Amino acid sequence: MRPNHWIAAGAFSAALAVALGAFGAHALEGTLDAGELEVWRTAVHYQGLHALALIAFGLYRARFAGSDLAGWGFLVGSVLFSGSLYGLALDGPRFLGPITPLGGMALLFGWLVLALQALRLPR
Repeated sequence: MRPNHWIAAGAFSAALAVALGAFGAHALEGTLDAGELEVWRTAVHYQGLHALALIAFGLYRARFAGSDLAGWGFLVGSVLFSGSLYGLALDGPRFLGPITPLGGMALLFGWLVLALQALRLPR
């Protein structure tokens, strides 16, 4: 993808995280129990954090050539990790449970790939 696409994906994800955070705080407050609300908040937190990572990755790619693997790790990881947590908080199907760690592994993969790319940058 082009760098501006990573930035746009991050900005969209950040806007969605704000909207879902507000939805959880206002619309779901009386519907979900405390544990489910905590799961929802974790999903919003990780989505927001990795939305910023996508924006930063887009800025990085605008300046440096390299692989898009880190960006894909952040994007796929956010969808799988936060998406599965949103579903679980809303009492979705139990098959979402095993998807959460796969998303977490994709997020870790993104960070590790970015670290390796940064180490290979010219001085």
